Amino acid sequence: MLEYEGVVVLVTGAGRGIGRALSLAFASQGARVAAEDLTPLNLDTTVERIKAAGGQAVGFTADISRKMQVQQLVEEVRSTYSRLDVLINNAAVAPRAPLLTMDEWDWDRMLAVNLKGPFLLTQSVGRVMADEGGGVILNMASAQARAGTLPDRGGYLASKAALLALTRQAALELAAYNVRVNAICPGYPMVDGTEPAGLAADDSLLAGARLLEPIAQAALYLCSEQAAFVTGECLTIGGGSRFE
Repeated sequence: MLEYEGVVVLVTGAGRGIGRALSLAFASQGARVAAEDLTPLNLDTTVERIKAAGGQAVGFTADISRKMQVQQLVEEVRSTYSRLDVLINNAAVAPRAPLLTMDEWDWDRMLAVNLKGPFLLTQSVGRVMADEGGGVILNMASAQARAGTLPDRGGYLASKAALLALTRQAALELAAYNVRVNAICPGYPMVDGTEPAGLAADDSLLAGARLLEPIAQAALYLCSEQAAFVTGECLTIGGGSRFE
């Protein structure tokens, strides 16, 4: 029997990388996937791959940094599937720039997508889950945001560190409604004992490091009944990353 048979899972940023891997993994376990991304580009491929494997998925486009679009997205998912059990806040942007030269627009857009988006979705979906008796929210953060640095990605790490704080606070506030909130913190494995210079939140690098499958497996665990007493935590998946 498939572990997620009939469960509705909303995955943001599902068009590629981690988001696609998560969508495929949950669909393979029987979940009905609501795959979201900013545009149909790449998203259609994710949906097609799920359906080709015998799974269920519908694609949705939205800008998660905009409240009205988030609310419309949530209503469209509920209208399509009649429920919403799991939210995975995966969508993110990561412009590469030193703090001294970073453009203000890049900073604002990064915070809007990486932090405001998960807040808006947590708020809208959290209300639905509270009314329906519970659910699970999973945020994709960063191992380096916990205790490390990445060249030219200070703004990105700041947004992900704030997302970890949001995760803990949401876990505290939503526990009374039987809603669990956790995070996964992907890292980067060491090569010959040294973390490669310049690595950042790039899905292709994660794929090359063979981390997509472990991340997906961790997500399947954290969103399952096996993790019923786990909330407010961040699980690092890094293959031996170092965080100095």
